[in-house]
Amino acid sequence: MYPFAYARATDVARAVADATADPHTSYLAGGTTQLDLMKDGVVRPGRLLDITRLPLGGITHTGTTIRVGALTTMEELAADTVVRDRLPFVREALLLGASTQLRNMATIGGNLLQRARCRYFRDPAVPACNKRDPGSGCAAVDGSHRMHAILGTSDHCIALHASDVAVPLAALDAVVHLQGTDGPRSVPLTRFHLPPGDTPHVENGLRHGELITAVEIPLLPAAARSHYLKVRDRASYEFALTSAGVALVLEDGLVREARVALGGVGTVPWRAWGAEEVLRGSRATTEVFRAAARAALEGARPLPGTAFKVDLAERTLVRTLETVAGARS
Repeated sequence: MYPFAYARATDVARAVADATADPHTSYLAGGTTQLDLMKDGVVRPGRLLDITRLPLGGITHTGTTIRVGALTTMEELAADTVVRDRLPFVREALLLGASTQLRNMATIGGNLLQRARCRYFRDPAVPACNKRDPGSGCAAVDGSHRMHAILGTSDHCIALHASDVAVPLAALDAVVHLQGTDGPRSVPLTRFHLPPGDTPHVENGLRHGELITAVEIPLLPAAARSHYLKVRDRASYEFALTSAGVALVLEDGLVREARVALGGVGTVPWRAWGAEEVLRGSRATTEVFRAAARAALEGARPLPGTAFKVDLAERTLVRTLETVAGARS
C-alpha cells in the first residue's frame, strides 16, 4: 500500500464540492472493491473521502416504488419486506451476489460502481489494458477470456460487468439519483453504465465528484412473478458465467408484460429488449421462450474462449422463463 490522505465527510454538499475540486480524491464507502484495487496498485487516489457517516442510507417505500439510499447495504436491502414480497428477483440477486460478510459491508451505490473483474485490468504487471491505460491494447482478446463478455464488446475491451443485482434493476427500469456541484440529476440505470466502445476507461456517466445518493426501483405489479438464475462454476462466492433476471405478468397463458435482463455476458447489465418484444402477447411456451432467448443473444460477439456462453446464456434464460411461467419447478 502507498501513502494517501484520509478525510471523513459530514455533509453531502461539502463532500461533493471537495471531491469535485480535487481530481485526486475518491469516495470511500464499503470499500469492498476500492481497497482491493488500491492494494493491487490499480487505482492510486491521493485522498480518500469517507462518506459512510452521510445520511444516504435507508429504504423509503411509496405505493409504486422504493427509494434505496446509496449507503444501504446489500444485506439491508435483501432483508426488506417489500423487496421480499414485490421484488423477489432483486432479493435473489442480492443473496447470490456475495458472501454474508461482504453483503453486510457492500453498499448499493458501490455495487453499481464496482470495477471490472478482468484479470488483466487488475494486474498492473500486464501492460496492455485499455481500461487501465487507454491506448495500450486489450490483453484479454488474445489471452484467457472465459469470464469475459460477449455482448456490448468492442475491439478495445471485452471486460464483463459483474454485478448481480444490477441485472434485475436494469430489467425494472431503476433510476440512479446523483448529486453534483450543479445540483441533483437522475439517470436511468440502462443508460448509466456505458459500453466500452473506443473509451473503455469511461465506465459510466458519473462525473468526477458526483455522488450517487439513491436508487429508485419501481415495484412489480402484484400479479407479476419473477426469478433470478445464476449459473456459475461453483455453488457459492463466484461470479456468474451467465445469469438471467426475469419478471412476467401472465394472463390466460399469455405473456402480458415481460422484463428481461442478462448478466455474465455483457459489458454492462444487459437489458434484453429483443426478448421482451418476442414475449409480449405470445403464449408462455418453451418454443416462444427459445425464440426470446435467441433474440436476447442477437449481436453477440464471442471469442474462442467465450463461444460456449451463447448457448449457455440462451439455456439460462429459457430455464428462468420456464420457472417463472410455472413450467419448471
